[in-house]
Amino acid sequence: MKTFSIFLVSFLVTYLSTPLFRKLATGLKILDLPGPRKIHKSATPLLGGVAIYLGLLSGFLLSLKNLYSLTAILIGATVVMIIGLVDDIIGLSATFRLVCQLIIALIISIFVVRISFLPSSLWGDIGEIIITVIWIVGLTNAYNCLDGLDGLAAGSAVINLFCFAVILYNTKQYSLVILAIILMGACLGFIPYNFKRAKIFLGDAGSTFIGFTLASIALLGNWAEDNIVKITIPVLILGVPIFDMVFTTIMRIKEVKVKTFMEWLQYGGKDHFHHYLVDLGLRPLGAVVFIYFITLSLGISAIIVGNDQAIEAFLTLSQATIIFGVIAVLMVAGKKRHSGWGGE
Repeated sequence: MKTFSIFLVSFLVTYLSTPLFRKLATGLKILDLPGPRKIHKSATPLLGGVAIYLGLLSGFLLSLKNLYSLTAILIGATVVMIIGLVDDIIGLSATFRLVCQLIIALIISIFVVRISFLPSSLWGDIGEIIITVIWIVGLTNAYNCLDGLDGLAAGSAVINLFCFAVILYNTKQYSLVILAIILMGACLGFIPYNFKRAKIFLGDAGSTFIGFTLASIALLGNWAEDNIVKITIPVLILGVPIFDMVFTTIMRIKEVKVKTFMEWLQYGGKDHFHHYLVDLGLRPLGAVVFIYFITLSLGISAIIVGNDQAIEAFLTLSQATIIFGVIAVLMVAGKKRHSGWGGE
């Protein structure tokens, strides 16, 4: 009951504060304007992510006794949110944002938590730090890229957090369960204003903050004793943003849209997973629901894998990779046919 109360508080704080932030964003002209690389047709207020952050912060403070050990993650998420907020208000260069994220991720990986599966040695430690930094920064930005259709990022986060919470509860990792439930409540409080014909957007402040927090939960969770299973579970749960980032990068290189890392970093276009689905004929709401079901399916697989051994985890991950490969081929072929590239 106490956990439900905290969930309710985070939900209500976000739900009640979102209209206030919408008015504030409108008054201060903190808006996402329409453009050739965007789907929405009218100027839409940002700052929705700040409302979600307040919901998380409220629940965190109410559970401070249980969540005190996670304070460093909250601080990191706060800094990420502030950087995103400044970007929403005045605009920051992609390079500056990346450098800030790299510094935060490096601090987390050295002093708080890091992926642990390499041999205990200097090079093993350095390798784990590098992989952890890539994981945090990659998912932080992958979730930012996922925020391209109404309700997609916040709704996907709810599914991700629910799957994390189920596994964490089953393994008695109650502090992380509470954190996941608090953020889930905050995201649910935001969705009524963002789902279909959004009245307000997350903004970079919200999408990067959510991505960072999900990446951190994945790192902090003790998912299994076996290293293969330990890695497989968070990769499955966060499979959609990972696939989107990998698929988009491959297609941009293949189509020579980017030639250098800096070009990739600064490039923005309607070429993500959800954009392909819309281009193929799905309505935006249909594309969102389609991705919800994929996310849920992967999450269910992750829950099942928690009771398996390395070979089952490897096979499940291979299956997910094949499915995403099939989806990628169908999307590319469908887009070529739709655009008249492929002929008969």
